[in-house]
Amino acid sequence: MSTLADLVRSRTGLDEQDVDWLHRLVGEWQLLADLSFSDLVLRVRTVEGSWLTVAHMRPTTGPTTWPEDLVGTEVPASASRRFERAVASGRILQEGEVDWAPRARVRAEVVPVRRGARTVAVLTRESMAAAARMPSALELTYLTTAGELLQMIGEGRFPFAGAFPDAEHAPRVGDGLVRLDRTGHVVYASPNALSAFRRLGVTGDLLGAHLGHMIARLTAAPGMLDEPRGSAALVAVLRFGEPRESEVEAQGATVLLRALPLAPGGEPRGALVLIRDVTELRRRDRQILGKDATIREIHHRVKNNLQTVAALLRLQARRVDSPQARAALEESVRRVASIALVHETLSQTLEGDVPFDDVADRVLAMCAEVAAPEAEVSVGRTGSFGELPAAVATALAMVLTELVQNAVEHAYPGPGVGRIDVRARRDAAGLRVQVVDNGAGLPPGFDLDASPRLGLRIVRTLVEGELQGSLALLPHSGPGTTAELRVPLARTGESGSGESGTAQPV
Repeated sequence: MSTLADLVRSRTGLDEQDVDWLHRLVGEWQLLADLSFSDLVLRVRTVEGSWLTVAHMRPTTGPTTWPEDLVGTEVPASASRRFERAVASGRILQEGEVDWAPRARVRAEVVPVRRGARTVAVLTRESMAAAARMPSALELTYLTTAGELLQMIGEGRFPFAGAFPDAEHAPRVGDGLVRLDRTGHVVYASPNALSAFRRLGVTGDLLGAHLGHMIARLTAAPGMLDEPRGSAALVAVLRFGEPRESEVEAQGATVLLRALPLAPGGEPRGALVLIRDVTELRRRDRQILGKDATIREIHHRVKNNLQTVAALLRLQARRVDSPQARAALEESVRRVASIALVHETLSQTLEGDVPFDDVADRVLAMCAEVAAPEAEVSVGRTGSFGELPAAVATALAMVLTELVQNAVEHAYPGPGVGRIDVRARRDAAGLRVQVVDNGAGLPPGFDLDASPRLGLRIVRTLVEGELQGSLALLPHSGPGTTAELRVPLARTGESGSGESGTAQPV
């Protein structure tokens, strides 16, 4: 299905600023639908003259008027006289039975959506006509507030500028609602809002209380000079007309406040405060952060232990007389160090994945140090590995260490100038890595399966066993060799795909 932006761009003459304004309105209008107990339908005029439905929202506080989705449907020009009148007058057309759908007894209020000096769309509040009855205090507060917000839409004062609210965690109408007058005193509090404040320790009635002063008394610490955040947020909303969010903590409870100024006609009338008890949510967040800190500490300690092992092996290598034994110990030092690099990266991130480019660059720098003194070998990276799961990163770090170290030692055993390129690319099949050198090449009759080299055996075991991938050593038509590694990844399409990465010299 086409998105709002697709429909607007393909069928209307509205510009990108208009599209952004409509996105902001849609980002806020679950609030409007819930306050109105009605479906909200957003329509724009097409270049052909008809009215196209680009968004549709249903209330969570009552039954829907339109069970079927209206997005993409059109209202013919002949049946949209009320839309045209609303646009021409710039005023809200009060409820009347719709003339753009065959369904009977549907009543709609047409609101021009204004951005600056222009009307860019119309918003209709559509509901089934019901028998007249006396609304409750809650319903009356909801409907009155919805009417003020709709008037602000028609005046271009709503939605508000700034960041979009967090749709997942922002409080909704049903979570709790408090209505303030222009001085900050409570004129209505829903039952859920009262329950939330009871958890904060409020024992008296909220009606008539100054909400900012009450929050200040709940949260002020001895000796505090600044106004508590929740109280300051309400002051900003009432004084400056800016929406604000804040959290209030007291008595072991945490309540999230979202306050919206109400100023239809440019006249401040107070504020709408949505309230959500997030005590359990914050408790879980703290538990997760505690677990993350523990995991990072474990990785840090593992890294330290591995570095200690590497230091001991390096010390032992210095005390060994046999050149072969010394070389074997030095290889072990590099293998342990490559694993330590992965744990060091994991100890510095909250994510379970490792940004492997930094690990790869440090591995390449470490391997470049083992080149023969008389050889000038440079090692660099092209492309990006992206982020990899920890298990993949650990095995891949060892594989990369062995392949580059093998190329440095065996492709350039004597004097000369050489270059080793590590090329990484991610695609739909997974990760493809090539280690390319322009050195001596493979010896005659070389067979990877029959090779006695310990490093290549380690690589094959890790690639085929741990990474479930494949390894090939390919000779060049000229000098040099290419070691090609393919690793399937469960999650592809992440950052780091493509060959557009710039070369990273080491």
